[in-house]
Amino acid sequence: MVSAMMKQWTVSGTDQGFDGLSFGEAPVPKVGEHEVLVKLQGASLNYRDLIIPKGMYPFPLDLPVAPGSDGAGEVVEVGSKVTHFKPGDKVVTLFNQGHQFGDIDTHAAKTGLGGVFDGTLRQYGVFNEAGLLHAPKNLNALEAATLTCAGLTSWNALYGLKPLRPGQTVLVQGTGGVSMFALQFAKAAGAKVIATTSSDKKAETLKKLGADHVLNYKTDPNWGETARKLTPDGEGVDHVIEVGGPGTLEQSLKCIKFEGVISLIGFLGAKDPRGQPGIMDALSRICTIRGVYVGSKQLMQDMIRAIEANNIHPVVDQKVFSLEQTREAYEYMWAQKHFGKVTIKID
Repeated sequence: MVSAMMKQWTVSGTDQGFDGLSFGEAPVPKVGEHEVLVKLQGASLNYRDLIIPKGMYPFPLDLPVAPGSDGAGEVVEVGSKVTHFKPGDKVVTLFNQGHQFGDIDTHAAKTGLGGVFDGTLRQYGVFNEAGLLHAPKNLNALEAATLTCAGLTSWNALYGLKPLRPGQTVLVQGTGGVSMFALQFAKAAGAKVIATTSSDKKAETLKKLGADHVLNYKTDPNWGETARKLTPDGEGVDHVIEVGGPGTLEQSLKCIKFEGVISLIGFLGAKDPRGQPGIMDALSRICTIRGVYVGSKQLMQDMIRAIEANNIHPVVDQKVFSLEQTREAYEYMWAQKHFGKVTIKID
C-alpha cells in the first residue's frame, strides 16, 4: 500500500546556492494511463545537479522542481495503457524523457529530469513509460542509479557519432563519473586507455580499473604531447573524453589523432577563456570537437546490454548518503571529495 505523502527535495530558485534546496513532504503523484509509479531506491548526483541551484546551468529549467535526473527503483503501479512494465520490475530513469532515438532536437532538450520535469530526489516518482528502462540485472539500485546521466553521456561519447573500435586509444580526464564509465566501456571494447589525474593515490586506483597509462597533469602540464607519444607511431588518441573544458582543451587538441573525436562533456577546469584554443584548431588538428548532451533511450538500451554482457559495475564512492543527507552530499561532491559517483540511498 502506497502512502499518500512522501519525502521530497525541491529546488526553488537559482540565486541562493545550496540554500535554495528544501526538504519536506509532498503528495505521492497519481498515475496516468501511460505512466508508471516507481518507488525510488537509489539516486546519484551529477555536476549538473550542483550548478542548477547556483544559477550556472545553461539549459532550460522549470522551477520549482524536484532535483536529480538519476534514479533507480521498483515499479509499484502502472497505468491502464502501460505495456512495457509491471509491478515488481526494476527500472532506471532516462535523462531527457523525450529523447527516444536518433539525434536530440529542441523539444527533447527541454524534457530533462530534475530540471524541467520532477526528478529522483524523492521517495516516489511518476514517469511516462517511455522515460524508463529495465535496470541491468547485474546491478543493485545504487549502481543502476548512476547510469542515467554519466553512464549514458560516456556511452554516447564513445558510440554516438563515431563508434569506438578495438585497439583504438581513449583518453579520460580525472576520476569523475563520466571518465570512470569511459574507462570501463573502453576496456570492455578492447581499447587502450590513458587517464589523467593529479593524485598518486587516485592513479593507483585508475590502474586497478584497467588504465594502461596514468599521467599526472600537475607534474606534467604538457600531458597532451606525452599522451600522443604513448599511442601507436605517435599518431594520437582516437577519443578524448573532455570534462575540463577551458582548462584542458589545449592539451586535448595536442593529443588528438587526425579524424579523432573530442567529446565536450563538462567545463570543470578553471582557466581564462580568452586563452583557450579557437574553433579553427579543429581544422588544423583535423578532428571533430563535439558537444554531448547525454543520449537517447536507444543508446541507453545498447549501454545496458553491454553492462550486462561484460558484468560492468559502476565506480561508486565509498560514502553513501541517505535522502535526508542530500544537502551534505551536494557539499561533499562540490568539495571534490568523491571518487566515482556520489550515491543516495532512498528508504
